[in-house]
Amino acid sequence: MDLNKAMIIGRLTRDPEIRTIPSGQTVASFSVATNLSWTDQSGQRQEKVEFHNIVAWRKLADICGQYLKKGKKVYIEGRLQTRDWVGQDNIKRYRTEIIATNMIMLDRAENSQFGQNQSNYKSPQNQNIESNSEPVIEVPDDSKNQQTGKQQSDDEINVEDIPF
Repeated sequence: MDLNKAMIIGRLTRDPEIRTIPSGQTVASFSVATNLSWTDQSGQRQEKVEFHNIVAWRKLADICGQYLKKGKKVYIEGRLQTRDWVGQDNIKRYRTEIIATNMIMLDRAENSQFGQNQSNYKSPQNQNIESNSEPVIEVPDDSKNQQTGKQQSDDEINVEDIPF
């Protein structure tokens, strides 16, 4: 069994670039910076920044384009993919990207009430980028939490429980 999975939490280094390819599919490209901190042998604190190229497709690309902005903290889950091409200078180039399948916005929305602002979207698994078939979009089912209000996790606040 093989596994190709990437999960990162970091901040956007630029606004997502949104484009539509000839087949009509939407693509979002952006980068996320992550930090690694450690103490070296001499006791000095060291830090290294890593920049990750992210690509999102279809509905997830639309959501990224609408809600993500430079500097926002985000969780990205996906798979690693390396593209190669020959540049105008006849040198073969490589670019490794995370093909996003899930995105969660981690910053609080500026105008949200009660902190219920997280956006969580999971894109379809096993999507074929070259496929002309209609994409299947999985949207989180909130109806489970609306039945009695008792099935919510301990971390969630039910608006009806607030005394004012």
